[in-house]
Amino acid sequence: MREMTFGEAIRDSIYYALKNNPNVFVMGEGVDDPKGIEGTVLGLHEQFGGERVIDLPLAENGCMGIAIGSSLVGMIPIVIHQRMDFLLLAMDQILNHAAKWNYMFGGHQSVPIVIKCTVGQGWGQGPTHSQSLQALFSHLPGIKVVMPSNPYDAKGLFNTSIEDPNPVVFIENYLCFSTKGDVPLENYTINLGEGKIVKNGSDITIVTCGYLVNEALAAATLVTEKGINVEVLDLRSICPIDEDLILKSVAKTRRLIIADPGHKTNGLSAEICAIVSENIQDKLLS
Repeated sequence: MREMTFGEAIRDSIYYALKNNPNVFVMGEGVDDPKGIEGTVLGLHEQFGGERVIDLPLAENGCMGIAIGSSLVGMIPIVIHQRMDFLLLAMDQILNHAAKWNYMFGGHQSVPIVIKCTVGQGWGQGPTHSQSLQALFSHLPGIKVVMPSNPYDAKGLFNTSIEDPNPVVFIENYLCFSTKGDVPLENYTINLGEGKIVKNGSDITIVTCGYLVNEALAAATLVTEKGINVEVLDLRSICPIDEDLILKSVAKTRRLIIADPGHKTNGLSAEICAIVSENIQDKLLS
């Protein structure tokens, strides 16, 4: 084990993939920047060269098309967007091609792509550079959506995302990059769709993911002084979502809080409410 930041843990995953699989390559705007996109690709351009870590122009839809084409002939692209909003400029490729190819060919053709992007507070980037669109991409059949909260999960989930035969949108929060934690030096994976209990409790369940897991734990600590025992769930991935984990916890505590940074209307919080209401409504307190 070694203490790493969130960004270092992701870099560790990408480095391992580049070193051990010649079909893996990185492409994105600014991947050769000295800051290494919050450390997640720091130094990789120098280590593996411009043919494996490729700086892209401002042409998101075209570049995503290149990534899809390469994946169809056996390559595994990691496509990096410094803001999730930039994915909107590539929606034709993501929605109509990457997400659909496996279905159109009866499961005989896969599109292994990791689409890495960032959400959360930054330096005042305005309404077109600060959206949390995880629910939008979770709505698209054929795409998995991952949101880690800590360095250990970040590395394990990124490893799994690289191994997945079809598109994965991997969402980081800016506020997670400075977090630190112990991370195994060897490679390991975490199943997508497998959440975890990060704090056991009996009085109320908080369901969340990404950076808000840290906020939920802080809130749980505060209310402990008032005798309220909170259970905190970290979904880790929201598509697929760990329904069993949610239902077992809420059935136990019979109270539910959902913390999600995305839009309330038709968002992740609405989906979780529906899962609980459809399955264990009789176990909730009035």
